[in-house]
Amino acid sequence: MTPSPANPWKILLIGKEGQVGGELSTFLQPFGELIACGEDDLDLTQVDLIRKKVRDVRPHVIVNAAAYTAVDKAEEEPELALAVNGTAPAILAEEAKKLGAAMVHYSTDYVFDGEKTAPYTEEDLPNPLGVYGKTKLAGDEAIQSTGLPHFIFRTAWVYGRKGKNFLLTMQRLAQERDELKIVDDQIGSPTWCRTIAQTTVNILTQVLPQNSPGDLSHFERASGLYNLVCSGQTSWFGFAKAILETSPSPLATQLIPIPTSEYPTAAKRPHNSVLSTEKLKSAFGITLPDWEETLKYCLSR
Repeated sequence: MTPSPANPWKILLIGKEGQVGGELSTFLQPFGELIACGEDDLDLTQVDLIRKKVRDVRPHVIVNAAAYTAVDKAEEEPELALAVNGTAPAILAEEAKKLGAAMVHYSTDYVFDGEKTAPYTEEDLPNPLGVYGKTKLAGDEAIQSTGLPHFIFRTAWVYGRKGKNFLLTMQRLAQERDELKIVDDQIGSPTWCRTIAQTTVNILTQVLPQNSPGDLSHFERASGLYNLVCSGQTSWFGFAKAILETSPSPLATQLIPIPTSEYPTAAKRPHNSVLSTEKLKSAFGITLPDWEETLKYCLSR
């Protein structure tokens, strides 16, 4: 893409085929020159290839929307999960630091153990329960340790109209089965991938001056970790119920609420995944929409 004369920033997007990355591929274009990479363009397990890509592109900002997100499978593939979630972000941050660039990265609620009864803030100490959460935390800490200007957006329960996520799984299973048992004692905030992308762009618009490509002074002042999830909270059962009630095609499957103990998984999940977004609101004046209204909008598109 040829840089826009009004906003000639160069952005390297990693993970263009994912839920968030797919939305960012569209929303980041007005900033100028967007170089978007998917799995076929960049193998995140190959450190030398990561370094070469960053050095060849020489971006002003790296946006890393790629991740190993198979929570249960990560228990069997800890090395692969660490390579993608921990090592790759570390290398991207190192190379960005050398270039004088900035970085945007996405983290997860699974860095917490879920024992807190109130929403988690950015100041709460992580204590991940499984390999996925541990490897994501490793990536967060590696980025922070470089000291480069960065935004780490911690999100949760991400869904969209493509890929693999709870929304699409529920719609498929509801057409195949008359009855579904859904966990009702894990609480979080379902967050549409488009909301994450749009909020990211809203923030970048505030910190990347249009006529000064490379001026990261505003970005640096706002640099840090932020929770980014939709407002409100529900359980997986509540989320499933809303999906069935909101879907354009009637889905009459009976939902039965069950405790986590009746649905064993390879990876242990946090019971409380609710994240506070007060810091995001205070820093950027952004109030995230309610998860139920966002779900309705997503399903109506």
